[in-house]
Amino acid sequence: MSKYTVAVAGASGYAGGEMLRILAAHPAFEVTTVTGETSAGSKLGEHMPHIPTLKDMIIEPTKPEALSNHDVIVLALPHGVSGALAEKLHADCAIVDLGADHRLESGEAWAQYYGGDFHQPWVYGMPELIVGKDANGEYRRQREKLPDASLIAGPGCNVTAVTLAFQPAVAEGLVKFDDIVADLAVGYSGAGKNLKRPNLLAAEAFGCATPYSVGGVHRHIPEIVQNLRHAAAAISGECDEHTGLGFKNKPEADIQVGFTPVLVPMARGILAVVSAKLSDKGEAMSDESIREVFAQAYEGQRFIELLGVGDMPATANVLGSNAAQVQVAVDRNAKRLYGFAAIDNLNRGTAGQTVQSLNIALGLPEDQGLTTIGVAP
Repeated sequence: MSKYTVAVAGASGYAGGEMLRILAAHPAFEVTTVTGETSAGSKLGEHMPHIPTLKDMIIEPTKPEALSNHDVIVLALPHGVSGALAEKLHADCAIVDLGADHRLESGEAWAQYYGGDFHQPWVYGMPELIVGKDANGEYRRQREKLPDASLIAGPGCNVTAVTLAFQPAVAEGLVKFDDIVADLAVGYSGAGKNLKRPNLLAAEAFGCATPYSVGGVHRHIPEIVQNLRHAAAAISGECDEHTGLGFKNKPEADIQVGFTPVLVPMARGILAVVSAKLSDKGEAMSDESIREVFAQAYEGQRFIELLGVGDMPATANVLGSNAAQVQVAVDRNAKRLYGFAAIDNLNRGTAGQTVQSLNIALGLPEDQGLTTIGVAP
């Protein structure tokens, strides 16, 4: 059987490199073109020596003509770049964007957090995202929108961790929506490969934890709110065609998130701790019943594991995999519900779930070329 040909733009960056690592071992894809800007003209092996099967490929300049004539195009580019480039590409192929340009549904949110030209959203590439309930009370998921999708937007890594940690609580109305707090420990690869500030040097980062993008300015905040609003549509069982909301103009729709990411001295991985005050419904439920909500939400979801009672997610357990470890706990004294998630920011948080979504779009097995097995220690 012939393979799908793939071109990867931004091949020498962390996101592009992780995409290449997965695609190199995927039985249905063949990487035939890699592009970059500052790395153009060099061999891929100079930047990605851990992918020996692709080491002799020459990195071409990122131009539409280099990316065209492929079955799949991967854009692993900074925000503001992939959107403009995508408009110049032919439409008779699948295009996936690992950047932010096609994630947000709101032009106002884009203007506030990113600025520049707003591009229409593509099909969001998080298959397990809850987007409402059907007539039988079963969860509807983003997976339903992915078959035959030709334009796929890869989610943000922090967004993925927060969403998976807390969407069951939101979907069942177990918490109050106006005070959701998310604190994340994030590996340094989340800051990208290019040196931007002295604090990203190993000598500065080793043995140091420091918050960044604090005070409600982090660009992943509107995407987190967007996802949790989709999950909240499950409360009514209905889902608006465009917004995903099932309760327009009701106070429950006012989801507010306080988000603080903290860089910690590890190369990759995210640990999310998300909490909110229990709603009246949540307070009335037992800890066991709340746990069952999470168990039902993730039953049959191949890449998400709800850990046993008392076991906590750990980034070391999921590195190199598309898996997410999830846990839930209730603090009765503080009347708060806590959701936890550990993911690999480059795999599950970026390239892995995008390949998962691409598999669905192309009619391949959803888990093909992906693993739930980590590489710890």
